[in-house]
Amino acid sequence: MTTVPAHRRRPVVGPARRPASGAPGPASARGRSPGWVPPQHGAWAMLLLPVLAALTVTGPHPLHLPLLGAALAGYPLSYFGLQAVKTGRFRRVRPQLVGYGLATVALAAPVLVARPATLAYAPLYAVLAAVNAGYARWRRDRAFVNDLAFVTQCGLLGLVVATVAGVPWTRVAGVTVVALGYLVGTVLHVKTMIRERDSVRYRWASWTFHAVAAVAAVLWASVPVAVVFAVLLARAVMLAGRRVTPKRVGLVETACALLVLAAVTL
Repeated sequence: MTTVPAHRRRPVVGPARRPASGAPGPASARGRSPGWVPPQHGAWAMLLLPVLAALTVTGPHPLHLPLLGAALAGYPLSYFGLQAVKTGRFRRVRPQLVGYGLATVALAAPVLVARPATLAYAPLYAVLAAVNAGYARWRRDRAFVNDLAFVTQCGLLGLVVATVAGVPWTRVAGVTVVALGYLVGTVLHVKTMIRERDSVRYRWASWTFHAVAAVAAVLWASVPVAVVFAVLLARAVMLAGRRVTPKRVGLVETACALLVLAAVTL
């Protein structure tokens, strides 16, 4: 058998060698694009509910339109900003931060100029945003306190709506409390359906909160609000721990938010 000299042998063609762990390939080096729309779809309903509830009391005002636009642009700005804090990769979301930042400033500017009293809410928002940033930095953005800080920011929008309309914030305090009560309850309930499905502690926390909210609605709120909070209590008890897809959970909570809005309207 003839032996091929070593200097004339051709290298064996094999599978491409993978890059070292510290050297990503061309596709992974770029990473998947974060997109422009936050994937937390339920957050939009949380954002809109207090605004729409307050509008049922104050009525529409021309400044409400840029205010709503600033809120809708400010949420993704906050989302991508917190993602940057969490990952430390600001360059990855720089286009989103610049785009949504400019839109938020442009829409909020006429509101602040016409209603400088809205600046009174800035310290509260700064504290709540700092809470969100802290939990993002600790990579605990799914913690209940972090969610509570977010829904409180959403609830405060109801008071801002009143200030922009030129009416005392006390006029919308009632509907704001109702909206905020629903939002806190839905955060607890959704956790019992998805991330804390097997947690007995979260189930009892959700049931207790909904029971207290239902009793408070019976004692101090209107009949439609009391009926809706009784329905919310029933859904919290019956659905806790069930294996339901996040999409279906979102659809149920969207329907519940519409019920709350209808109740405060009536």
